[in-house]
Amino acid sequence: MKEPKSLYINRLEKLIIDHILNQSDNVSAILTHNISGLKERNNDIVDDEAKKYLVKTISDIQQINSGVIDENKDNIETILFNKISEAPFLSHNNYIFTFIDLFAGIGGFRLAMQNNGGKCTYSSEWDKFAKKTYFENFGEVPFGDITKKETKNYIPLTFDVLCAGFPCQAFSIAGNRKGFSDTRGTLFFEIEEVINKHRPKVVFLENVKNLVSHDNGKTFKIIYEILSKKLGYKVYHKVMNTMDYANIPQNRERIFIVAFDPAQVINWQKFTFPEKIKLDVRIRDLIYSDKQDDRYYYKQDSIYYNKLISSVISKETVYQWRRVYARENKSNVCPTLTANMGTGGHNVPIILDDYGIRKLTPRECFLFQGFPNKFRLPKIANSKLYTQVGNSVTMPLIERIAKKIVEVL
Repeated sequence: MKEPKSLYINRLEKLIIDHILNQSDNVSAILTHNISGLKERNNDIVDDEAKKYLVKTISDIQQINSGVIDENKDNIETILFNKISEAPFLSHNNYIFTFIDLFAGIGGFRLAMQNNGGKCTYSSEWDKFAKKTYFENFGEVPFGDITKKETKNYIPLTFDVLCAGFPCQAFSIAGNRKGFSDTRGTLFFEIEEVINKHRPKVVFLENVKNLVSHDNGKTFKIIYEILSKKLGYKVYHKVMNTMDYANIPQNRERIFIVAFDPAQVINWQKFTFPEKIKLDVRIRDLIYSDKQDDRYYYKQDSIYYNKLISSVISKETVYQWRRVYARENKSNVCPTLTANMGTGGHNVPIILDDYGIRKLTPRECFLFQGFPNKFRLPKIANSKLYTQVGNSVTMPLIERIAKKIVEVL
């Protein structure tokens, strides 16, 4: 008996997407950027490659499913196009500036910049799970490892703003704080290379607060002097807390760096960071009140439960599980979300609801980073989602700073 067409299409769509997402480094990016018809390009090289990869992808899918899938080339291409075009956060057709999204993660920078009238013309991210989340929401798979020359070669010749929340573990208090002696720390020099070659009007960077004090300020001094003295940009920087500047109840301090090329931005001196705003969103506004999946709750016979029950007493607070004890955040905001909070160990946010003591769900964590409800979470392990949101930026804060940048441009 032949299966219903809707089930057949869903199965074929999953097969096509899984196959494309599992392609080597830049192939999936080339395919999705071109099929969507959304990418700004400077030459035909990418187009020719996309045609070659598309033909091969269709051939591979037909061979893998010989005798099962009888759809032709046009139908496979149409299904892929439809999947891309129904992504919730596609690029604007009408835009007022262009930007690239380096170390893109799940697209927090991209969403904020698009909300200010920007068009993303290139993105790069190496983590395969983050790429899947990015694709689900923006209809494009980011290019791969930015340290490779072939990946940099796809960056368009001109764009207005370079965005990068470059990896912070090398400077983080929660990490080993090796800074530039850590390979993750040296990724700033990849940004320097791109700036030097393409000379964007604006550079917009984000990192952990500890970047300022790391190695007695020497690390930040290197970054500042590269941007200002070596590259000739006018640099602004400020440490800002999500709960003070984004109207999101999360205690998350980050440093933001905005640098203007004075040769291209004559009004660069008019830039100011946004002012503080009153926090009027409560923790309970971002937490679901109904019963959640049992896997998020601590079982009463678990070794942790007795330690938790004496400390976790208020439904208006997000507590912080510190392996052997729970600590209340006295400011009555959510503690900083971290990349390892899905492992069940250090720095796990927990709450008390009407059904027990539980962890925040991935969706709640995304809300504490300011992502909208319609932002899609793909079907991947929860631990990967926790990592993604912990590594991400607070989207509304990026959006407020971006608005100030656009006013100057």
